[in-house]
Amino acid sequence: MTRLMISENQTMVTEFFSMFPDLHEGGLLFFIPLLFIYGFIITGNLMIFIVIRLDIALHIPMYFFISVLSFLEIWYTTTTIPKMLSNLLSEQKNISLAGCLLQMYFFHSLGITEGCVLTAMAIDRYIAICNPLRYPTIMTPKLCIQLTAGSCFCGFLLVLPEITWIVTLPFCGSNPTQQIFCDFTPVLRLACTDTSLVVIVDAIHAVEILASFLVITLSYIWIIVVILRMPSVEGRHKAFSTCATHLAVFLLFFGSVAVMYLRFSAIYSVFWDTENAVTFVVLASFLNPLIYSLRNKDMKDAIERLFCSQKRAGGARR
Repeated sequence: MTRLMISENQTMVTEFFSMFPDLHEGGLLFFIPLLFIYGFIITGNLMIFIVIRLDIALHIPMYFFISVLSFLEIWYTTTTIPKMLSNLLSEQKNISLAGCLLQMYFFHSLGITEGCVLTAMAIDRYIAICNPLRYPTIMTPKLCIQLTAGSCFCGFLLVLPEITWIVTLPFCGSNPTQQIFCDFTPVLRLACTDTSLVVIVDAIHAVEILASFLVITLSYIWIIVVILRMPSVEGRHKAFSTCATHLAVFLLFFGSVAVMYLRFSAIYSVFWDTENAVTFVVLASFLNPLIYSLRNKDMKDAIERLFCSQKRAGGARR
């Protein structure tokens, strides 16, 4: 890492190194798949966002929240993957301290916002299934926008105290960050302070994660109870199918988050930190567009209608 000398016995960090192989050490083998995955994430989520915005049949709260998640996912992955790609090509695999703090802020802000939007989706499904007669009057477009704005407010506000606190810490030492992107735990390991600070940050993350997880879990427990009481088999199947997409995304998101953050960082190996980071940032984001589109008949039909209309428009011009 690049350092600025401040005394004979201490150095202050101004840049961090990331854990990436060089191109001649096999970095190209990582670069090509990662570039493909990033392109797929951006294209898939952008297509889902556009289709939901253009197709009137999808202008309902559930798909509104899916479009918000797709929009957030584009920026969420953009905070980390482009820098990973750059580091794989560059000989200088570094990031400035300011850049590292910004990456941490937007990565966690967007992640928390996604968790809050998933919570809003669980509330939406709860009202739709448990109180269907009042659903149209409760889940209005105005309330959907308010829930989304509140999710963004929570996401971008909750991380500020941690980032502000980290800005005040002195960073010194000679070790690179033990991670493929900037995150609280590996960065705090380089601070010239007591390592118990890592445990405090882990506890904060655990509370944030468990709060959203608890709300969604309780919502779905009650939803399942209500569905199982339905007399019609067809009605139960239809109710379960409307929740399938959200449930799959919920399990994927909170499952990867739990593996990444609900453990004691101080005793976790660097290898598993890196493995979990790849799963959390890359693979989970890669699977989300597939879940939204391939497992959802309404989305598949809307995508087909969009492409068919484009073909007809192209044929009419000729």
